Amino acid sequence: MPKMRSQKSAAKRFKFTATGKIMARSAYKSHLLTRKSAARKRRLGRPHEITGGEARRVRRMLPHHGR
Repeated sequence: MPKMRSQKSAAKRFKFTATGKIMARSAYKSHLLTRKSAARKRRLGRPHEITGGEARRVRRMLPHHGR
């Protein structure tokens, strides 16, 4: 049986909290920032939780991480 390996691209993008939630960087924070409000840019700067089907997909890509 071959080793189960984590997808390294996913491992760099997602972090697991101590309780097992998956956190990721927000999208839309890389360019065209002049037209976005300061409040919106602050909100996008914080990581957000991945839930539902996306979380299932991430857990499958990272078998040895989290709970």
